Amino acid sequence: MSRAKSTLEQWRIVQAVVDFGGYAQAAEQLNKSQSSLNHAVAKLQHQLGINLLEVRGRKAYLTEQGEVLLRRSRHLTQSVEELEQLATNLGQGWEPNLTIAREIVYPIDTLVEALNAFLPQSRGTRVTVLDTVLNGTNELIQNNQVDLAICATPPKGHIAEPLCDAEFELVCHPEHPLAQLDVIEDDKQLAQHLQIVIKDTGGKSTNEIGWLKAEQRWTVSNFHEAKAILAKNIGFCWMPSFIVEHELMNKQLTRLHLRGSSQRKTILNLVIPNRDQQGPASKLLEELILKQHAK
Repeated sequence: MSRAKSTLEQWRIVQAVVDFGGYAQAAEQLNKSQSSLNHAVAKLQHQLGINLLEVRGRKAYLTEQGEVLLRRSRHLTQSVEELEQLATNLGQGWEPNLTIAREIVYPIDTLVEALNAFLPQSRGTRVTVLDTVLNGTNELIQNNQVDLAICATPPKGHIAEPLCDAEFELVCHPEHPLAQLDVIEDDKQLAQHLQIVIKDTGGKSTNEIGWLKAEQRWTVSNFHEAKAILAKNIGFCWMPSFIVEHELMNKQLTRLHLRGSSQRKTILNLVIPNRDQQGPASKLLEELILKQHAK
């Protein structure tokens, strides 16, 4: 394996000379002697066999070759700084990765607000968001496969912090036969029409989201797929209010009135699957998610 001709310290010195406008200014900023900086740059140029800087008057200017190499050197020194910061973070127990299970009836915009507040303080932590449904969320919690989870009904033995209500609307296309009824008197009328339901993401589960008495059902993976089907005047579906708010306002979908059950609600909760092993990054993100609902 060939050894590198240059060192990171030499490249940092070149960067400082360029950034601060000369050897004297860089020496002051780095708390080093000007002669030591001159020596370091001269040695680097000799090792590489090319001139990186040329002095005109009292200022140092990059040569054409120096400009190319300096640009690459910045990526290199930044990568090393990030590597060292990661080592420090790991030494302090700061998690390099976080995984969140999000029940798909929880507004993604609200979670993004919390993640956006987390980003400047994240120290490079990578975040994975898993969209989950019903037992799929609970399985991830029980198997400790996520660091945080937002779910409707937490599994037994897990403490949950209530976040908000998830509201559901019974909707269909404005030209659907159900939309012609002022009030749907009972679920027998619904049962005569195709229902769109959302599949549980649990590994062994066959559950689905929604009232399930319709003989005809189409099962899809998420509410956006369901909305696309409804837009074609096919079927009806219980949809989260925030997902169909725009379509209801613009009369692309219509709200059905089922006697005794026109609207449904469920409480969404924040769960930390393993509080004893929760790290500082997870604690910070937990605080920021809770803060979204304290406004």
